[in-house]
Amino acid sequence: MKAAVVEQWGQAPIYTDHPEPVVVDGGVIATVEASALTNLTKGLVSGKHYASRELVLPAIPGADGVARLEDGTRVYTGALKPYGMMAERTLVNPHGAVVLPDDVDSVTAAAIPNPGVSAWMSLEHAAAVRPGDHVLVLGATGVTGSTAVQLAKSAFGAGRVVVAGRDTTRLEWLRTVGADDVIAIGNEDLGARVASLHAERPFDAVLDYLWGEPAEQVLEALGSNELMARYHHTRFVQIGSMAGLTMTLPAGILRSAGITVSGVGLGSVPPDVLGRIRVEALPKMFAMVASGELQLRVEPRPLAEVERAWTAKEPSGTRVVLTP
Repeated sequence: MKAAVVEQWGQAPIYTDHPEPVVVDGGVIATVEASALTNLTKGLVSGKHYASRELVLPAIPGADGVARLEDGTRVYTGALKPYGMMAERTLVNPHGAVVLPDDVDSVTAAAIPNPGVSAWMSLEHAAAVRPGDHVLVLGATGVTGSTAVQLAKSAFGAGRVVVAGRDTTRLEWLRTVGADDVIAIGNEDLGARVASLHAERPFDAVLDYLWGEPAEQVLEALGSNELMARYHHTRFVQIGSMAGLTMTLPAGILRSAGITVSGVGLGSVPPDVLGRIRVEALPKMFAMVASGELQLRVEPRPLAEVERAWTAKEPSGTRVVLTP
């Protein structure tokens, strides 16, 4: 069969022949229909991700995707090790698969779970967003950030959602799917705007997909001395680091305000919570996609173009999905 294969850490996969999967550990062979090219997928085979140690090279990438079982059932699933989803066929656990509704195409269905589950975990588990909450999404123009904006409003009932990012076109689009206010990073003073909005109505939760300097500015604004006399608990959730892997955090910020900082990623969420969210939330999100409540722009590419797609810059707010 044909597959994308990574032979060295940090290198793009090549499209080549690969032996057929062998049935082990109760798995079944399934025909792959689509697998999203996510940051997680790239990170795992970079050799630099904290979960890279679980892989053995050469490896087929693709953390998850859509496949068709032998009986014709179409499911969203992950692949059983040592296989990945970026191949014509893979090995899956049929008991862990989610059956897909007929009115959601395979490309879109493959693209939704990675940003959707991440956003859902961030909103429910880490940020504990409740109906009426004031939420800031920092780095909202990306795939996962824009998904979080939509879910915050439609699934969690947030009262007000403020979004921050650099792509002004995407920011304006976010107004149509749940954002109440926008902050154009680079065109506006991020810290000043956040401080002003926080003073008017304190933020209950911040979802941060940027880290680096933007996160520094937001945390400083939340911990402004002018607000010390008025306590408010703000849950700052770190999810992505598109603006930098490190930042400077003065100790006084955490002592001068009711800010708690936590992260969402592999290893930071209890397995039972992750399992429950996958079981409960994925069918809801697929139904939201079918009804038009949840929107995600996708770009299908043939698996044969994996090397080119892997190294190209992903279009803003668009998820590239590979199809065998």
